[in-house]
Amino acid sequence: MIRDHLKQLVTQAIQSAQASGDLPAFDIPAFTIEHPKQAGMGDYAASVALQLARAARLAPPQIAQKIAGHLQPGDIATAEVVGGYINFRLTPAFLSRQVDEIVAAGENWGNISIGAGQSIQVEHGSANPTGPLTVAAGRNVVIGDTLANTLAAAGYTVHREWYVNDAGNQIRHFGASVYARYMQQLGHDEPFPEDGYRGDYIGDIAAHIIAREGDRYAGLPRDEARRALGRLGIDAMMESVRASLARVRITYDNFFSERSLYESGLFERVLPVLREKGLLVEHDDALWFSEDGSPIVDAGTPVADLDEATKSKLQNQKSKPVQAVVIRSPKVIPDPAERPTYFASDIAYVWNKLVERGFDRAIYVWGEDHQGDVPRLLAVTKALGLDPNRVTLLIYRFITLMRGGQEVRMGKRAGNIVTLDDVVDEVGADATRYVLLSRSIDTKIVFDLDAVKQQSEDNPVFYPQYAHARICSIFRKAAETRSGEAGEQRSEGAAGYTHPSELNLIRRLLELPEVVELVATTLQPHHLTTYAQSLAATFNAFYRDCRIIGEAPAVFAARMKLARASQITLARALGLMGMSAPERM
Repeated sequence: MIRDHLKQLVTQAIQSAQASGDLPAFDIPAFTIEHPKQAGMGDYAASVALQLARAARLAPPQIAQKIAGHLQPGDIATAEVVGGYINFRLTPAFLSRQVDEIVAAGENWGNISIGAGQSIQVEHGSANPTGPLTVAAGRNVVIGDTLANTLAAAGYTVHREWYVNDAGNQIRHFGASVYARYMQQLGHDEPFPEDGYRGDYIGDIAAHIIAREGDRYAGLPRDEARRALGRLGIDAMMESVRASLARVRITYDNFFSERSLYESGLFERVLPVLREKGLLVEHDDALWFSEDGSPIVDAGTPVADLDEATKSKLQNQKSKPVQAVVIRSPKVIPDPAERPTYFASDIAYVWNKLVERGFDRAIYVWGEDHQGDVPRLLAVTKALGLDPNRVTLLIYRFITLMRGGQEVRMGKRAGNIVTLDDVVDEVGADATRYVLLSRSIDTKIVFDLDAVKQQSEDNPVFYPQYAHARICSIFRKAAETRSGEAGEQRSEGAAGYTHPSELNLIRRLLELPEVVELVATTLQPHHLTTYAQSLAATFNAFYRDCRIIGEAPAVFAARMKLARASQITLARALGLMGMSAPERM
């Protein structure tokens, strides 16, 4: 990236200034090259002189002048000292050459290598398979998929996984719900469970099972039939989920079964690691994880009732240790297979990711209702002897869905759900993905269906796509009127770029690798939507200010090449977001 090259030039200039005696000897600190916040101050700026004031025993402007005196940027940029800053302005000659580089890179334009092949697993989606994929879960999968796309572009080896929650309490309720509808449709008087899932889709699942399996489960003991029908229901739901994901262009490398953590014996193999460290505590017939091995103290237990050792330990704690139930009491859950908590599964799952499969890093994309689960997963990762820095938990805010000026209430258990398919049917896959990406993950999104359906150039959802379609129309018109004139000459000399709108567009095109790095390091995919908007606006300004079709051959060829570079970059940005790059709109 240009920024990295400029940083290397500044480093070399500091070393040269030290070697000549213009600056004293000191260790060069870590510093950054950034875009100036004020317009007109150049393309990049180095503030390293501000950091060196104490080490160099000089004022920052003097340090900046001495560094600038040793800079050798060639024809890449000109340098100017402003206060304690060294500002760089890219030259037209250098910018012109970059157009050819972008065209030559093609679909690989924007790829960088900061990942260096490290393996990252991005686990996203992973909603309980107790109903269709909702639009609320849609934000999860779109965030995860876009991050996976961008991390791959940043040089990481990416594995995409959906964690199928096919074990535990919610699955028991789901199986009981399917069983009730199954029996009712077969003519049996079976009451529906009070805590069951009441959506119409439960009846659809039951009808599907009857069509395939008949009444074979009606004669089984109730608990056995509920478990069997629950598993068949999960299979049906996951088939539906896969179909919904395909509509928004999301694929996975693996669908991982929570149940397999127990059936494979992994959970029983991992638990002794914590037990041997004294971090598993029996309390009230349940098994707890205690981060520091301290006793479990109920919130309502008077201090006077505690033994002296427990009192002393609690009083000496600087912060409350993480404590969480791993296996529930048989008094609460009679069936041993259903006693492990979600946290129990998390323990085995993080071990599976980091040890058994050996991913360098594991990224979890979780909804805001899991915020409280973050400390315990990080605590148990450390307790297992693993580096918690290898685990990243992204917590995203939920969405508010609006239609006709009114909020649409959603709840899977009550049955009043709005599925991802429903929204795609109304506004399309591209608009759905764009809206769900348009804000930082820690910001709540208001998804106004009526506003998104207004397909116009003023709608930010369609703006980058319109720009791409406009470029395609330019190529079609050029093919009709000036076929063969957009030759292969390089964008230099007479075919170079001098118009401010041309140069501004090239500058914007060159930001794509930086945006890829920004998303890959901050794990905030909304930067891609911001970039796509600004790129489309910059291209439209170029199109307004710089005639293409009617120009002389050299200018026509150069601007056609710039349009091609713009098309490549727009398509790349849209592709990273999982959106299409239409040729007509």
